[in-house]
Amino acid sequence: MKKIFVAFVTLIALAACSKKSVEVEPDVDPRTTPNFGQLGPRFPLVIFNLNGHQTEEDLSADNWLGYMGTPSIFLNNVNNSTYSITWNSFWGREYSNVMAPTKQMIQIATANKLPLFASWAKLVRILAMSKLTAVHGPIIYSQYGINASSIPYDKESDLYPLFFKQLDSIQTDFNAKKTYAEFKDYDPSNYAGSIPQWQKVINSLRLRLAMRLSKVDPAQAKIQGEKALKDPAGLINTNADNFTNSLMGQKIPVAQICYEWDDTRMGAAMESFLVGLKDGRISRYFAPVATPALYADHPSVPYKGIRNGGHINAKADHVPFSKVSEDFNTVTSRRNFTAAEVSFLKAEAGLRGWAGAGDPKTNYEDGVKLSFADWGAAGADAYLADKTSKPINYVDPVDARNNFTALSTITVAWDNNDSNELKLEKIITQKYINNFTNTLESWVDFRRTGYPKIPSAAKNASNPTWGVIPAGEFIKRMPFDNAERTGNTAAVADAVTKMGAGAKDDIATRLWFDTGKAANF
Repeated sequence: MKKIFVAFVTLIALAACSKKSVEVEPDVDPRTTPNFGQLGPRFPLVIFNLNGHQTEEDLSADNWLGYMGTPSIFLNNVNNSTYSITWNSFWGREYSNVMAPTKQMIQIATANKLPLFASWAKLVRILAMSKLTAVHGPIIYSQYGINASSIPYDKESDLYPLFFKQLDSIQTDFNAKKTYAEFKDYDPSNYAGSIPQWQKVINSLRLRLAMRLSKVDPAQAKIQGEKALKDPAGLINTNADNFTNSLMGQKIPVAQICYEWDDTRMGAAMESFLVGLKDGRISRYFAPVATPALYADHPSVPYKGIRNGGHINAKADHVPFSKVSEDFNTVTSRRNFTAAEVSFLKAEAGLRGWAGAGDPKTNYEDGVKLSFADWGAAGADAYLADKTSKPINYVDPVDARNNFTALSTITVAWDNNDSNELKLEKIITQKYINNFTNTLESWVDFRRTGYPKIPSAAKNASNPTWGVIPAGEFIKRMPFDNAERTGNTAAVADAVTKMGAGAKDDIATRLWFDTGKAANF
């Protein structure tokens, strides 16, 4: 934690850039200067910053959803993982490293008649800010960069239609010129500047965002979802289409935090699902433990996780638990959007009756097969045929206060006779398992649908300062950035009113897409 904290403080301080206009470098003609007037070389960095790090990921959604658990007793075990907000830096990362540079990039590109560069930068913005709104709710977007002392926030019900409208415009621009070699040298993803591949991201992102609205605004969700499903440019439908993002020579955060700092380990919820369902992806995600006593509750499967928000007495107690797979130490990119996720989105869309979605069973099974293949796991067919294996209860061999009884009783095999709720639970649970290293989307799904069924934090340290989460319930959002609270106070107060009657800038206030309704159909 110490190694990155200073960097995060710097990012938080830089978040003040959201209150100032960004000046364009004068007298630059990108068409006649190297690297398009430095437009091109900025793309790898802004796309890299679509991702988070320790506080934005591992001590947030990774822990809250049970993907990972911390063995470290940070601040006497009263921190983000136990619902007492200590670190809150995603806002600073996205405004300083995505919004600020892309504002300048868009202005330069527009002034010098390079519309495709501007469109590409706008797409990166939507990718970034659609993540940020899923964390905070209202954000500064449409009014970003205006020269004013107080910058207003967009309410969520305005923000999503704006995203969709901008995706329309970007897709139109890309349709007009599907071959543009100028992108190739500046694309840090596996797409190597291919506009047709980026068009698949546009449609897949539209489908993802449409599904977020499936309960709060089902009519709009259906319109946008069906538009994504029928667009001729297509979706991310094969693993070759997966959108993977270069790590720019850095180690993927979950491996660095695990192997270099010993501050994260396998999550207990993942143990419950992966061991119980006999999931072949377990060895692709995690490393086995060396001490049989740690996994005596399932002696043939040598993995052990840490409970989300667990009771931690000393770091040494849980450090011997499962690390992430050693393979993560050498990966050079990370998954941002996969064909498996798209298949699970289509499976849910089919349950909801969206035209063009296809058969839910086929999409569900395709999603599992794509996920197994993408992660290099074997046995997908046998896994899909399993009608008996279920998630297991969790036993912490160090501290029994962290034990839990599995809340989910699902099996993997699809049954057309099941209710839509049970079918959806299976879809979202498999989507959850696939989304390892992209856990924010699973936090969205969990708040939206209530799935997967996982235990709440074992130790709930929520408090009136940041919001009280009732026993057995879960964190709903992250508060606004402290720099905004002190430097853009009136706008923050207004943003809170945009979250509805009785809303507070705390972790207990639901976001717009999180209706709180148990029924999904």
